[in-house]
This record gives sequence, C-alpha cells and structure tokens, in this order.
Amino acid sequence: MTFTPESEATNEEIRSRVDEAIADNDVVLFMKGNRLMPQCGYSKRAVALIAEHVEEFETVDVLPALPEYREALADHSDWETIPQAFVDGEFVGGSDVLAELEERGELGETLVVE
Repeated sequence: MTFTPESEATNEEIRSRVDEAIADNDVVLFMKGNRLMPQCGYSKRAVALIAEHVEEFETVDVLPALPEYREALADHSDWETIPQAFVDGEFVGGSDVLAELEERGELGETLVVE
C-alpha cells in the first residue's frame, strides 16, 4: 500500500507556485523532499550534483501534491519524472541528465546564470 498525501491546494495554486518558482529563481529543483531531507535517491543525487556548483538554489517539495505538480510541470517540460531542474527559467533535466552533464564537465557551466 502506498501513502498518497491529500493536498488542499488547487491545480491553479500549484500551477502558480511552479510558474513563480521557475520565474523567481536562477536555479530551482522540483524534488521529492527538500534540500536537507531528500525523500528519494534521485532527488538526493540531483541536490548533491547541483550543490557541487551552486551555493544557493531553490528546492520545491512536490510530495504534498505530486499529481498536481506533475501536471503543472508538464507545461514547462516534457519530462515525466521527478526531480526536475530549471536554470534561468529553462528546463535542464532530471538527475540522470545532471549526472551526464557532470560527467562531461558541463554541469557547472549549465548552472551559471548571467
């Protein structure tokens, strides 16, 4: 049995939160859990990869309203999985893409906002 928390937020409220987080932050990671307490291995990996290059970045915990966040994020990316990283308003990818960029030595440059 899987626990799915019930959210009191409406789809529009979640959509607004996503839009604002992407617009208001140079680097934002939509993840399960938060920066201090990731709730899945992929989110933990994404936080660690970003933290290697960027001291300050925003995280948004999608667990309280996972279906609503997935739907709202679909407006900004064609990505089905969480986590999802955005830099300067542009979708970068999930933890696997961040890891690939790191392996190629491109993640630091990707995370820099001018």
